[in-house]
Amino acid sequence: MLIAHVIRDKGAVVHTLAASATLEDAARELNEKRVGALVVMDAEGTIIGVFSERDLVREIARRGAKALADDVASAMSREVITAQPHEKIDDCLSRMTDRRVRHLPVVEEVQLIGIVSIGDLVKHRIAAAEAESAAMQAYIAAQ
Repeated sequence: MLIAHVIRDKGAVVHTLAASATLEDAARELNEKRVGALVVMDAEGTIIGVFSERDLVREIARRGAKALADDVASAMSREVITAQPHEKIDDCLSRMTDRRVRHLPVVEEVQLIGIVSIGDLVKHRIAAAEAESAAMQAYIAAQ
């Protein structure tokens, strides 16, 4: 199964944020949108980072509540690891595990077209395994 299938099933909505937003703004957005990460974009629409719940927790643990006034650029993950729609789910799961990230923005050429979480990919992987198991059981029962 491909990343394109995950995006098709889950939808292509990606919640973004400007690097100049405060951590408090980001926390509010994460909560309101009920997501674990926001893609940080520059004025030209280029991905410049990912800001996750983990980033927020780390900054508050390190600096306390005063960190909430800082901008997202000071706390976001700048080394953005992405996926492409034609990639296999298993390849992306491996990359996420190796790089210790939970979210991959999905890009086609330079355009942001979606985002997948490790939970999204595991869900699709399990569904594929269950479908394969059901097909095998049906085949065996038919014999």
